[in-house]
Amino acid sequence: MAAGVVLTPGVAQASGPAPAAPTGQGAAAGGTVAGTDAARKLPGKTFSSPADRTVLAPKSGERAGVAAPAPGAKSAQGVQGSREAQGTQGAQGAQSAANSITIGLYATTVNAHGVDLQTIVIPSINSTLDVTISWGDGTSDTFSATLNGFASDLRNTRHTYAAVGSYDIKVTAKDAANAVEAVNQVQFVTAGAEFTPHTPTRLLDSRAGIGTAQGQVAARGTVALKVAGAGKVPAGVSAVVLNVTVTNTTGPGHVSVQPAKDLAETAETSNLNYVAGQTVPNLVVAAVSADGYVYLFNAGWQPVDLIADVTGYFAPSTASGYQSVPQVRAVDTRAGIGVSQGQLDGQSSLDVQIAGTNRVPQGITAVALNLTATNPQQDGHLTAYPSGQAAPTTSNLNFTADQTVANAVIVPVGPDGRITVRNGSWRPTDVVVDVVGYYTPDSRSALVSARVPFRIIDSRKDSWGRTAGPIPARGFLALSLEGDVTTPEVDGWVLNTTVTNTSGPGFLSVDPDPNLWSAYKNGTADIPQRPVSSTLNWTAGATVPNVAQTSGGKGGIVDLWNQGWQDIDLMVDLLGYYESK
Repeated sequence: MAAGVVLTPGVAQASGPAPAAPTGQGAAAGGTVAGTDAARKLPGKTFSSPADRTVLAPKSGERAGVAAPAPGAKSAQGVQGSREAQGTQGAQGAQSAANSITIGLYATTVNAHGVDLQTIVIPSINSTLDVTISWGDGTSDTFSATLNGFASDLRNTRHTYAAVGSYDIKVTAKDAANAVEAVNQVQFVTAGAEFTPHTPTRLLDSRAGIGTAQGQVAARGTVALKVAGAGKVPAGVSAVVLNVTVTNTTGPGHVSVQPAKDLAETAETSNLNYVAGQTVPNLVVAAVSADGYVYLFNAGWQPVDLIADVTGYFAPSTASGYQSVPQVRAVDTRAGIGVSQGQLDGQSSLDVQIAGTNRVPQGITAVALNLTATNPQQDGHLTAYPSGQAAPTTSNLNFTADQTVANAVIVPVGPDGRITVRNGSWRPTDVVVDVVGYYTPDSRSALVSARVPFRIIDSRKDSWGRTAGPIPARGFLALSLEGDVTTPEVDGWVLNTTVTNTSGPGFLSVDPDPNLWSAYKNGTADIPQRPVSSTLNWTAGATVPNVAQTSGGKGGIVDLWNQGWQDIDLMVDLLGYYESK
């Protein structure tokens, strides 16, 4: 059997004698530590309505006008600009600047459901103003300000929406004594987006001319893939779940998936890596451009074929939120877990009960899995799809004879709460299915996608307070993702993990840490229990990626375990996070 694959709970197979665990840099034996408030490093998106869009309420016998900007009023910025105001400039003369109010609005996303609204209110004469912020969800906030003429009241007010979506924020300023009222408004879209499953569908296959011109993607070439409007993916989606596969490779390289061509071609991160002769899949949760595209860049120096299958999308509207669970093994054909013991025959399938088992409730729409093939007798692939449907022409992972390979999967569940896993090879293979989370209409935990994924950790370099150096054999990296907190705000992290510089076989485990960050800093952290699940598997000389969806521990810490007997290098890229606030 392949080295490093968990056979039964608490028992893992690995090659070579068991050396004593080395002591690393951190407070726990065998561990190293690194910390960053990762979620807060994602820039917020700003929506603006500048002061020159302020509308004055009409007096008796007058028409409504646009208030003249006060001296020094903040200029237009953000995503909206002031084009709407250009056609109303002539109306400014209908109102006297000697008796007016201007309001500038700048709304910035701060988390999945929250907005930070900056208001700049400027009267043209001495005024006592009563200001009302209507948030667009039926709630409002008020404040008062007494100002000398052309003095300004600048303040920030935060608000949290119960549900993700698009909201019209309206701000009204009244000067009752001078009979002046002004209004400005801005449309705000939450950063958080909820998930809608999609029947596995092929959107891109360069071999067949699906989604792009037929023919291999050139060395250093980019594919512009239309996502919104393709298949049954609607317009307005903010992120998409794709299973991306590279095949027919003749040299080494990597693939980056981004919402813009220039971002893909200059990315410091990667979604999957390959060498000559490999077929490599990886799950990608990618931000989508405003016009509905994602861009796939072949960073290698030889042409390749690219394939992309969609299994779901995220949009700023109520659908299904995420809920993580402690990673649990639902199926292991080697041990008879979840199914009868014995390999899955070629061209055969097995049904997996997801809903109602392993802490997963009924009524879910999709499940997040780690799917592994091991001990295959011949080259082939595995496909996961909703039960009760015909097998799609897509795949989730590809394998060669005797290979152990894993891939993250987000797959819709059938009406009976099951999924089906099909072995596309002509010969048997063992199959392992680990559940890491699920999507349900009962959850409001929404995805905040990193428009530009960024690298949190690269063990080959100094990063986030950690000195460069490999992850020790049988050791772990304790990665703080929320700073020093005792009540994490993030419900789950979407991380692309990549292992490289391997000199022997092994596997990576990703698990919440039971300690607080302060315990690591003062040297009192307890050594976490070694997990038995695997996120990705490697062999000597391989560079292997896979997505990990995981919650943090009570202190917002995630442990990344090197379960091999040789040191490795590890890279971790942040793709996004789930948050219910």
